[in-house]
This record gives sequence, C-alpha cells and structure tokens, in this order.
Amino acid sequence: MYTTLRPLLAVATLFSACAESEFAARDDADGFGSQEPGDWDDDQDGESPPEGEDDFLALPPSGTDVYVFVANPERDTVTRIDAFSLDVKTVEVGADPRLVLVTPDYSYAAVFNRAGDSVSIVNAESLEVTTTQVRDNFNAMRMSPDGAWVGLFHSEAAVRPDDPPANGIQSFNEVSFVSIPDGLHFAMSASFNIRDIQYSKDGKLAVIVADEALWLVDLTEDFLSPQRIDVGTELDPPKAEEVVLSPSGEFAYVRQFGASDLLVVDLAERTRTRIPAGENPTDLDLSPDGLSAVAVARSSGEVWIYTADDPTVPPRVLELPPELVAGSVVFDSTGDTGVLYTTSASSNLYAIWDTTTDAVVVQDLVKPVRSMAVTPTGESLLVLHSQERAPDTKPGSTWDTDWAMTLLSLDTDNLRENPVVLPAEPIGFANSGDGEHGYFIMDGQPSMVEIDYRTLLYDEIRLKSLPAYVGVMPVLEGDPDTPPAWVSQEHPLGRISFYHPPEGPAGPGEDLTGRLETITGFELNSKIEE
Repeated sequence: MYTTLRPLLAVATLFSACAESEFAARDDADGFGSQEPGDWDDDQDGESPPEGEDDFLALPPSGTDVYVFVANPERDTVTRIDAFSLDVKTVEVGADPRLVLVTPDYSYAAVFNRAGDSVSIVNAESLEVTTTQVRDNFNAMRMSPDGAWVGLFHSEAAVRPDDPPANGIQSFNEVSFVSIPDGLHFAMSASFNIRDIQYSKDGKLAVIVADEALWLVDLTEDFLSPQRIDVGTELDPPKAEEVVLSPSGEFAYVRQFGASDLLVVDLAERTRTRIPAGENPTDLDLSPDGLSAVAVARSSGEVWIYTADDPTVPPRVLELPPELVAGSVVFDSTGDTGVLYTTSASSNLYAIWDTTTDAVVVQDLVKPVRSMAVTPTGESLLVLHSQERAPDTKPGSTWDTDWAMTLLSLDTDNLRENPVVLPAEPIGFANSGDGEHGYFIMDGQPSMVEIDYRTLLYDEIRLKSLPAYVGVMPVLEGDPDTPPAWVSQEHPLGRISFYHPPEGPAGPGEDLTGRLETITGFELNSKIEE
C-alpha cells in the first residue's frame, strides 16, 4: 500500500531553506526521430520536408515492479524510489547521467552517463554499481528485449545545445554494445550517421540503422562484429530514415528518404526486395499487434498496410480524404483506432481511422500539430500544438503563437474537446497506470499539471521549485490505492514531490483535492551511513 511520507518529512524540514539550482532538464527522450520541420532546408534535394517525430518526453525514468529510477544529471547520481514505502535512496554513477533503462526482469538499471562516456549498471536491489567506459560522442542508448545488452551510438536527432564540447578526434560511425550485468564492452565501426539500433524479438540479433546500410550483429557470438547489408545498389542510395522489424525477426522494412517504395530485407538470406509505398512515404510503423507494417504516403494521400511476416502478400491501400494532409500515424493500444496527422505543414486537420472498417473521419484543431498521443484507455487523444497559427487564424487572436494543448475524445459520435493555452513549452509527460490521468511539466513553470482523460479537465499543482522530470509510480498488485505521481525538482540537495490524486468523484459541495508531499535534501540523507 502507498504510504504517506511522515518518516521522510523530517529530512524535508531540515533542508527546506536551501538555495535552488539553475538546472533545467531538456532532452530527446529516445534519442531518435525525424528532423524537425523548422530545421528543414527547402532547397535540399527538392524534396518536401519530413515529418517530425517528437513525443516531448524529457528524459523518462525507468521503473521496476518495486522501484523507480530517476537520473540526477547535475549531481552524477541516480535516485531509487521504493513504490511501497516511497523511501528514497541515491547512488553515485558516472558524470552527467542522462538515461536510465531497466531490464525486463527488473533486476538491473542501465544508466548512460553522457559526459562520462560510460554506462553504469545498477543492481536494483543492492544498488551495487558496475561502470564501463564506452566510445566517445554518444547520446542515445537502446536495450535489447531480453535486457541482456544495451547499444549506444551518436544520433544527430538527439544533439542538444548543452552537449559537452567534443575534444580531439570525433567519429559519427561508431557503436558500443555493453552486456548486462557483467559490463563486457564491444566497440565497432559501422557507417556514417547511425539513426537507430533495433533488435529481434528474442534479443539475439541487433540491427544498426545507418544512412547507407544496415549492419547485423549476432549477439550470441563470443566476439561481436557487424555484417553489412547495403540499402541500395546505386553509388549514392537514398538514406535510410526508418526501419521496423517483423515480429519473427525475419524481415526488416526500410523507409528511405525521397523513395517511392520500401526496401524489404530478408535478414536470414541477406536479400533485398522493393515494394510499392505510394508517393513520398513519410512514416513507417508496426501495428500494435505486430501483424502489419503501415506506411503513410503523404503526397498521394494513402495508407499502405502490409503483412509484416510475409511481404509477398499484396498490400491493402487506404485512400484518404482529399482535404487531409497526413504524414504520420499513431495507434491506440488495441490497434483498432489510428490517428492520422501531419507535423510538416501548417495544417490543423487530423483524422480518426477505424482500422476495423477503414472509416476515416476528418476533424479540425485550433492550431497545427507538434505531436500526438492516444491515451492509454484508447478513448481520448492528447495533442501538443506547435507555436504556428492555423491557416484561418487571425494574428493576435487567442490561438496565435502561444504554446497550446488539446484534449479530445475519440468518440466520433460524441466528439468533445478542450483546447488550452499554455504559458510555456511542455518538457515532460507521464500517464497513470490506470490510464485515466496524465501529468506534465512545463519549461520554467513551478507546477505540475494533472489531466483527467475522462472529463478532459485539468488541475495545476503548484511546486516549491522548478520541475525537472515527472513520472507515476507503478500499480501494485492487490493494492486498491491509486499510485501517486512524482515530480523531481531543481535543488542542490535533491527535491522530489509525490502527488496523491483524489479518490472517486466529488459529492455536492465537496472539495476533493489531491495531496502533495515533498522531500527536500534526500541527496545529503543518502550519504549518511546506517
């Protein structure tokens, strides 16, 4: 059962007067995404701009069935929060930890230390740490499905203004694989501009995605070495933008920039086949059940649906309404509903796609889209807008150039929406385990915002200092209590708050307000020997 923080609040009382730090967390959560539309050069190859894939998560923490791990970049530590007692412990790792991934069996947390060029492997129970040096200039990390490996690389999409300056020789072709839990390190060179590392479902094969080639790495070998598969026969082939692997791990579907087809690679036979994908495919995804590969062809206004484990089956082609510009798709957790939209044009239209009937319903929004997410229940949609105005919006009006967010239902028979103007850019987001609430924080705003996905309403919860990261504690089996949300904040000795949402609907005249409890100074407390 989730408890209150009374045993820990003595620490909060001792250190509540300490000065605030000026650290603000800003990161590309997954280290991989398409180029932002605003950064596009219209003269580049005469092509239209790509879609932006931005989930606006700022360095998400990782959780186990008992613990949540949060990186503290300014203090070179990782904090472990106990989901049962809300006890907080901190352990030192490498310099500037930026990403934490937890193994599927919840036994270990792998921490990428950006400035330290290292990976720290933390035992989730004992907090023992093993740190392994990796190659320089990395900023992204991927974990295999079985949790046996992490792969690290440099992603241009993850470059940040405050990245440590490069010193000496610098490469953009290298990859490091680190085994868990022993920290064994294998470094290798692939090819220029590595975009992603993907894994087969069983975790035995890694696929390094680079501009001009795929590189296959057999993770069962004693010594890891990459095997090259070119993505074209020409001297200067189109660059690989996205790759998805079929559930069986037999096929890789490759979307290349500027190509009007997809490249399908048979990973066992090392053969390549091209299949049609409409004009200017700009997004490629697997359906939630993994049975279909789905490409959105923006220029021809089509969605192409392939049988993922059998590319010889002719694809099904869905023609979209002519007024809709769609370059991206996002699915609900069941795959029964898809949402089609674009981030590359000043369009405020989107569409709800019923994948069971192929019915497509076009709707409009107050502003163009920066990113979209279907809520965990699949009943509503969260839209983060760009600062651009819609084509029919008058300058100086409510929806001119401010940040904005829209909450809306996906019930086309009872469409409800609640667009809100935001005082600043959202930098972090998390959903509750039951999928009924969401929480987000904004740049430079000392608050956390709670969203009710059922009512499409929000509440702003004031904090003692500026937020850094936000998350929700895991759902505990057999525990009827709603897990609290947490938000770590800027403070030289560490500050974290837990928000307990109200239980049940409020009665007439009843003030059903959630409870906020704050711990300040847990970094110092963690240094005290027991």
